[in-house]
Amino acid sequence: MDKTYQPQQIEQQWYETWEKGGYFTPSGQGESYSIVIPPPNVTGRLHMGHGFQNAIMDALIRYQRMMGKNTLWQVGTDHAGIATQMVVERRLEKDGVKRTDLGRETFNDEVWKWKEQSGGIITQQIRRLGGSIDWSRERFTMDEGLSAAVEEVFVRLFDEGLIYRGNRLVNWDPKLHTAVSDLEVINEEEDGHFWYFKYPLADGATTDDGKDYIEIATTRPETLLGDTAVAVSPEDPRFKSLIGKFVDLPLCDRRIPIVGDDYVDPEFGTGCVKITPAHDFNDYEVGKRHDLPMINIFTIDAAINDNAPEAYRDLDRFDARKKLVADMEAAGLLVKVEPHKLKVPRGDRSGVVIEPYLTNQWYVAVQELAKPAIKAVEDGDIEFVPKNWENTYFSWMRDLQDWCISRQLWWGHRIPAWYDADGNIYVGRSEAEVRSKYKLADDLALEQDEDVLDTWFSSALWTFSTLGWPDDPETLKTFHSTDVLVTGFDIIFFWVARMIMMTLKFTGEIPFKKVYIHGLIRDGQGQKMSKSKGNVLDPIDLIDGISLDDLIAKRTEGLMQPQLQKKIEKATRDEFPDGIVGYGTDALRYTYYSLASTGRDIKFDVGRMEGFRNFCNKIWNASRYVIMNTEEKGIQFTPQDVQSLQSDPNLSLADRWILSRLQQTVTQAHEHMASYRFDLMSQAIYDFFWNEYCDWYVELSKPVLWDADNQPERARAARLTLLTVLESSLRMVHPLMPFITEEIWQKIATLTGQRQDGDSIMLQPYPMANEALINESAEADIEWVKGVIVGIRNIRGEMNIPPGKAFAALLRNTSEADRRRLAENQATLLKLAKLTELRAVEDGETVPASATQLHQDMEILVPLADLIDKDEEIARLNKEIAKLEKTMQGISSKLGNEKFVAKAPAELVEKERERKESTERAMAALQDKLAEIKAL
Repeated sequence: MDKTYQPQQIEQQWYETWEKGGYFTPSGQGESYSIVIPPPNVTGRLHMGHGFQNAIMDALIRYQRMMGKNTLWQVGTDHAGIATQMVVERRLEKDGVKRTDLGRETFNDEVWKWKEQSGGIITQQIRRLGGSIDWSRERFTMDEGLSAAVEEVFVRLFDEGLIYRGNRLVNWDPKLHTAVSDLEVINEEEDGHFWYFKYPLADGATTDDGKDYIEIATTRPETLLGDTAVAVSPEDPRFKSLIGKFVDLPLCDRRIPIVGDDYVDPEFGTGCVKITPAHDFNDYEVGKRHDLPMINIFTIDAAINDNAPEAYRDLDRFDARKKLVADMEAAGLLVKVEPHKLKVPRGDRSGVVIEPYLTNQWYVAVQELAKPAIKAVEDGDIEFVPKNWENTYFSWMRDLQDWCISRQLWWGHRIPAWYDADGNIYVGRSEAEVRSKYKLADDLALEQDEDVLDTWFSSALWTFSTLGWPDDPETLKTFHSTDVLVTGFDIIFFWVARMIMMTLKFTGEIPFKKVYIHGLIRDGQGQKMSKSKGNVLDPIDLIDGISLDDLIAKRTEGLMQPQLQKKIEKATRDEFPDGIVGYGTDALRYTYYSLASTGRDIKFDVGRMEGFRNFCNKIWNASRYVIMNTEEKGIQFTPQDVQSLQSDPNLSLADRWILSRLQQTVTQAHEHMASYRFDLMSQAIYDFFWNEYCDWYVELSKPVLWDADNQPERARAARLTLLTVLESSLRMVHPLMPFITEEIWQKIATLTGQRQDGDSIMLQPYPMANEALINESAEADIEWVKGVIVGIRNIRGEMNIPPGKAFAALLRNTSEADRRRLAENQATLLKLAKLTELRAVEDGETVPASATQLHQDMEILVPLADLIDKDEEIARLNKEIAKLEKTMQGISSKLGNEKFVAKAPAELVEKERERKESTERAMAALQDKLAEIKAL
């Protein structure tokens, strides 16, 4: 093995070997286990959330494959209607070409070309993460098979009356000219205003206090032009008498009623609410309850249309706002304007303000579909992990509105509906089928619907459409229902719930047995990753490495504001003070697992990657040690040697201990994998391999190997134990760290004769605990040995005794078990603790002045008379204490400065307080040590 671990030299080579070898395809044997990948955008790139999600799925698949399951990880990409169409439109616009210049068919040809050129970027990046995906079954939501499934579902639902066309309110993007889903709307707080207007009462009516008007407050004055009522609370004594009366709608020459509705909160605003049913979702519901007219005042560009007074027609909505406010003020109807923080809905792609908009769209009637979907979770057929997310699911599903599935785009699944000149609707899989199905004359002119389906419609069929439904029942039978869906909580409704509804409807099966909900990846301070904050991390950069200047350039790319660029540059340099280096895929993956506590958002700290890169180095170096002590000694074992290890009489206490600890850790790994606690699994394996195998067992094995000439059988048993535990550990951690484990396993597999069972570690069985090797007595004895060695090392460090200085030590207050353990492990203790002598104190024996440590009830004593220069040590400690006192003065001065505490950032003040506490603790420890030395 090379002296140092270089992940970049092995990762791509091993992935190509796995893929070419067909190791990712289902074996065709054993119980099936399948996962579908949440389809990323075909034109997308890997982000930290994708990386985390794919690492989780790959661990599950690799583990189940090693458990002997017939595994399928189904991959595919989503056509991502709006996102992809916008990318291609922007590319064309650079050449001065608009989509409308090309026409629908030619434009879609351009999109397909773009998909072929750039659509594989994200799948190549998934490969870089080590995803053991069956690429031979890769699907795309617009490929022929999936498109046929989409048409099939649409037609069947329409024929059952569950898909219909209706005039309802939608989120409308005035720039993209399409309806968009709630998920494509970003609601962020912005500065706005409340405008207070007078609405004159009609027919001489007055309020109880004699006013001839009522006052309303609005954040969107322009929508006044579409008001069809004013609502008040039916229990509000101020306005109860006005219910059923009218107001004259200012500037519009229309009279609108005053209605009583519980929607109105009498404590909020003026207690009177203008109702614009065609441009507000809450008002729409009020309008339906009171049978109000619904007046759409906007064009598709959000300009004022002909339904409004002539003075405002063709004005942009925000220009109309300014004119309307000025006109209201001129008419004496503007009471006041107040600043107000409000949530503004913006399109995540276009950035423009989204308008609630009344328009004809296609809908799925979801009430009947929701009932079995709710029952599947209630009955436990589908389980959420963590379970509390079921409450979120139920709250959405029990308050469902019909699903708007049409989008005014060109790229996507075109709605399989045709119209004649009279507007009659005909639905079928093709125009020929429509003519046959509805018995239409050949000369009847038909036009296909221009709209396409919401991307979520095809995604809702994902678990069964990707498995060949409706034409491939065998594949569906083998791998459906899938076992688990790994996804974020933000799409429980948009995707998870719709998959459950659609899959139950069309297959009679649940789509998946479990839904593992993971948190969202945030930066180290818990902030959402975004380009404007300059805290976005690219997983591939973390794997391969990138210079600090290149990272800054990537983060500031496309940002025009110099101040923001400088802010991001400073934040980046603070985050990576020493530049950024490549950590390799395994270190990145292990970082993901260590953070994967169920359901919580994840603060991604790059510093943890440094620690897990060190873990890779630890595994590498331990493996080199094992190889040097086996292969390089010309030693070869057989599978029979491994199988007979448990009955080998030459096993030392340390051998029996590490074999026992291995079984315990394997058991924990299985338990944590079953409960999706990847954080606990990764921690258990880390603790075992680093702390127990490397730090202790490797050290405990050295005295045996050093004495191999005198005790060859004991040395052989130690070598076999070293090798066996390493090989099992590699298989245990392989689902989490696939590359380094494969590389090392290939080096050691021949040493145990295991290569005959397969060419790759991923084809080996996952370790199973052997209860015959669990040895609680050996574990207790080694814990005692470790306690004594750690105690002596602590004394050595605290008393500043040189590491190579050997000395005598004593044990006082020993039990019979302590004395037995001392006798049996005398040689090991002397070598590892670097002692000349270690003995138990006899009853009544006078003990010289000593440094002490406790291990359980036993005292560990190190006589200090000949080990330290008392005066020199006192001088050293006094010097250390003086340095800390000076540091404390500086901290106290800062914290005593009222201006600093009041004006400095809160995190800086807190940091100083933490420094003060840690300095106080360090001073107290040095004072105790000084007193101890003076007492000698």
